[in-house]
Amino acid sequence: MSHQPAPAPLLIACALGIEHLALRTGDRRARGAGAPVPRGAGRGAGGPVTFVRTGMGPRAAKRSVTRLLTGPAPAGTAVLATGFCAGLAPGMHPGDLVVAEETRDPRGTVPCVGTELLAKELARLLPGRTVHTGPLTGSDHVVRGPERSGLLATGAIAVDMESAATLLAAVRTGERPVAAVRVVVDAPEHELVRIGTLRGGISAFRVLRSILPAFFDWHRSLLLPRR
Repeated sequence: MSHQPAPAPLLIACALGIEHLALRTGDRRARGAGAPVPRGAGRGAGGPVTFVRTGMGPRAAKRSVTRLLTGPAPAGTAVLATGFCAGLAPGMHPGDLVVAEETRDPRGTVPCVGTELLAKELARLLPGRTVHTGPLTGSDHVVRGPERSGLLATGAIAVDMESAATLLAAVRTGERPVAAVRVVVDAPEHELVRIGTLRGGISAFRVLRSILPAFFDWHRSLLLPRR
């Protein structure tokens, strides 16, 4: 009799309380409205899932992820960074999705696993929402105005403060699959001042709340034999 390999855990990391709320609400929906949601934990299609709020900024993300993945953390824990981001390309709208092909910041570049699968599952899950794929760049501050065009010129399609630091910390603690999926909360023609107070922020929250099944499918796909 053949045995399936034991599923490695999945760590889903975000920075903000509102992002964490969207994910935990989405987890309850994915598993059934009556199911209890343990603080920070759940179970997806591929094995145990932990949700972590790292805090804002690359330093907080690095510190939180490094702490969680060292010591008794199971080997091979998959890591997915998510939350909101700023779109860089003209024509992007709040609620669009960004699936990173790689994350980058001054400390290094990390290639992502399963970008094509994630993009396909997100498009299937949310028909009508635009899914962008490309490099996701990191910043240590909120990017506004003309700074967007400078980052776009590097080839990046979106920017956030934690994804690059999260994935770099993850791969530096051991070999593991990593990915990043972000929801556009503002864009060149739709710049927001405060998340959650305008329509774009509400749209992004609803999208983030809805996309956990795609994350679980990605996690499950990591157990499949490589072709």
